[in-house]
Amino acid sequence: MKTQRIGIIMHGITGRMGLNQHLIRSVLAIRKQGGILLSDGSHLMPDPIIVGRNGAKIEAIARAHGIERYTTDLDAALANVKDTLFFDAASTNLRTVLLRKAIDAGKHIYCEKPLSERFTEAREIALYAISKGVKNGIVHDKLDLPGLIKLKRLRDSGFFGRILSVRGEFGYWVFEGDWMAAQRPSWNYRTKDGGGIISDMLCHWRYVLDNVVAPVRAVSCMGAVHIANRWDEAGEPYSADADDAAYATFELEGGIIAQINSSWCVRVRRDDLVTFQVDGTLGSAVAGLHSCFSQHRVNTPKPVWNPDRPQSMDFTTGWVEVPDNTSLDNGFKVQWEQFLRHIAEDAPWSYTLLEGAKGVQLAELGYRSWKERQWIDVPEIEPLKKATL
Repeated sequence: MKTQRIGIIMHGITGRMGLNQHLIRSVLAIRKQGGILLSDGSHLMPDPIIVGRNGAKIEAIARAHGIERYTTDLDAALANVKDTLFFDAASTNLRTVLLRKAIDAGKHIYCEKPLSERFTEAREIALYAISKGVKNGIVHDKLDLPGLIKLKRLRDSGFFGRILSVRGEFGYWVFEGDWMAAQRPSWNYRTKDGGGIISDMLCHWRYVLDNVVAPVRAVSCMGAVHIANRWDEAGEPYSADADDAAYATFELEGGIIAQINSSWCVRVRRDDLVTFQVDGTLGSAVAGLHSCFSQHRVNTPKPVWNPDRPQSMDFTTGWVEVPDNTSLDNGFKVQWEQFLRHIAEDAPWSYTLLEGAKGVQLAELGYRSWKERQWIDVPEIEPLKKATL
């Protein structure tokens, strides 16, 4: 069996997402399965080198997972011509600087979102990657979640008829960190460090709505700092000045209205940490991370409003679960495999850095809408022309 090697410089894997989803459940999982089968019958085998500022941390990770290569010297890693892909999952406010350095070193680029804190900067680095001819991609992991795959399958089959609306609920209670340790990093709640749920989640909602329902055309957003005092990883109190909740309404192509609440200050009483309900003239569906339930027009009950009696209908029984029908793998791993194939044999790939810039654009417009308390149109991004908000 012929095997091709692809060297990957992985930066920012000491964080929760970089370690668990990208290193362990994606790159190392691909290695464990014997690589990626290519169209010529050979296997593409990722060979990671993990890079970080904290030498003790990355050495511990390397030893724990059998990784031979690790370093604190990013410049030296970028200078190795045998490693052709640079991946970044570290701090957003440093991302475009690191990507530009990697592009100048001739590396292909794959990174976490948001691409930047500012749209003009995100668009600039996306166009720079294009101008230098490197292949580039940004993580759009939620598109390969089983629940959203099933939701898109329903849309593509015409199940909904004319889509009318989308209702999304995302979030959970993130502990303040005083008597119970917080389950998210403290920088998420500091503006100076690039925190804020609008910048984090509206990037996701852009690609979810664009690809699963219809393109976003306008946004109205209200943010909030519900909890102003939190405690950091060392148990020290700090002022949490970044938005921890966002209440957004989007107008989509075709007059579809989408409402999505995002909050780190909400307690969950729904099927999953995120749910999307799509309603159409012929049917509706509700999707979480893994499951999706649908209700067709002919199976829709006929409730009657009666405030004098307890509700007798069980509204959950009228919904049918959409079957998997195929094996659905970890969404992060699926996209790693897609992008590595794109590098190795120019397989199709849609989620470029320019698509990542669209997410930053929507987040920036969301903040502007909150500040100005008004609807904001979402302009098309012209890749080869000067774009303004």
